[in-house]
Parts: sequence; C-alpha cells; structure tokens
Amino acid sequence: MPVVPLKEVLDRAFAERYGVAAINVVNDLTIEAVLAAAVEEDSPVILQTSVKTVRSYGRDQLHGVFRSLVRDVPVPVVLHLDHCPERSVITDCLEGGWNSVLFDAHELDVAENLRQTTEVVAEARRHGAHVEGEIEGIQGVEDGVGSDDAPAVQSLEVAVDFIRRTGVDCFAPAIGNAHGQYTAAPRLDHQRVSDLVEATGIPMALHGGTGLSAEQFRDLVARGCAKVNISTALKESFMRSGLEFLRQAEEKGKWDPPSLFRHQRAAVVEMAREHIRIFGSAGRAW
Repeated sequence: MPVVPLKEVLDRAFAERYGVAAINVVNDLTIEAVLAAAVEEDSPVILQTSVKTVRSYGRDQLHGVFRSLVRDVPVPVVLHLDHCPERSVITDCLEGGWNSVLFDAHELDVAENLRQTTEVVAEARRHGAHVEGEIEGIQGVEDGVGSDDAPAVQSLEVAVDFIRRTGVDCFAPAIGNAHGQYTAAPRLDHQRVSDLVEATGIPMALHGGTGLSAEQFRDLVARGCAKVNISTALKESFMRSGLEFLRQAEEKGKWDPPSLFRHQRAAVVEMAREHIRIFGSAGRAW
C-alpha cells in the first residue's frame, strides 16, 4: 500500500474513536520492526522521525530506507516529522517525501506561532501533506527539543482560535502529559481534550504516551485523541533488550551481531503490538 495521508488515517480513527500509534523510529531495524507489528495487528501506523534522527541519517538516506521498507507493506503508513521548531528542516523534509509535520513553535508568542503555522500549513498543502499544531510545550526533553519546566497552558478560546485560523489537521494540547518516563502518576486534564474536540471537530494528538495506563489511553482516545505518540517506550525496549543481550554475550563469550538484532527486533515488535492493541487500532487497516 502506498503511504497514506495523515488526515485520512486520523479522520477514520477520530470518527470510529480508536487511536493510531505514532511511534518514533531511530534506525532501519526499528522502522522494520514497527512496520512488522502493524502488519501483524492489521493496523494503520504513523512512523515518526525526530529532527535529530533526520540529521543523523541525512534526509535522503533516511527516506530511502523508509521507502524501501514500506514498499510492500499492506497497511496504511504515514511518515511524520516530529517536534520540529525549524522552518528550514520542515521545508527540507516536505520536499524530501515526508507527508506530515509537527511545527513546534510553542516558544514563540501565540500570534507569531499562529502566523508561521499558517504559512507551514500552506506549504504542506502544496506537497499534499498535513500539519500538526502546538501552542503549548509538552513538559520534558525529547531528542534535544523541549524543557523540563511545566508549560504555560493557553485558554480554550486561544487554542480554538489557533486551530480554526491556522487550519491544522490535528492539535497537540498540554493536559498534564510529559515526554519521557513519568516520575509520579500523571494527573491529566481529560476534560480539556473533550472541550477542544467539541469546539473544533478535529482530532487531538496525545504526546507523552509512554507510562500512561491502559485506562488513561482508552479514555483519552474515546475523547478524540486519534494520534498517540510513543517515543520513550521504543528507545527503552530497543536499548534495554540490547543491553540484556550484550550482558549474556559477554558471559558466554559469544559475539553474534545478527542474534543481537533479532533480539532487539523482537522487543520492539512486542512493544508496538501492545500499544496498537491498547489504542484499539488492531484490525482497522484498509
């Protein structure tokens, strides 16, 4: 199946109230493993790349890996640029084949954020791509982007005005969620999701998903979080499984890279399958 527009994937999920896993991949192994999980669960999936990963690989090489691995995948896939504050990188990725971007301009004042996001939406449309918007930072640092300070939360009226005037396709609200692992059980403002959905009729994006309970996920998805971001869980499953394997390899004195890769792949596949099932997107491919 060819790469599918973000709006098509999210509109279906939003209408039927399931969530689509938006998983941050870091290399070819994790791309293939997440795609394999989506195929096994017959689920749409969003592959997300950070600015750091784009720069590490190089735009064309990273997109070439993605294109090669997704070519024969029979489920809907979106390629999304996550948390990008730099307009030049957004332009580069849109020109390079990404079909979805998050312009993260929360550090700008709302008026300037609105002005530039409107421009990004127009630019994306010229490429047949879609845009996620954000006016409030999500607490925590992810791939060098963000802050550990609690974000200032805008009023419902300001958020709704931003969504309507920019024409973004989904919106990432701050509801007490955070990037990285939670140090205590998060107290989430579930009602804010419902209020935004009721006022705008567009899907919400839930950030800081790693560490939330299945009950929290399901409630937020039912309220309209059609895109659910998972980043830390992938990094931890990828790296912890590698650490576990390498410790055993050292004990045994056996060093076999393909076995390491299989071990890591299995861990990432299981992590992705678990989240897909919780979000309710299993069996929803078309």
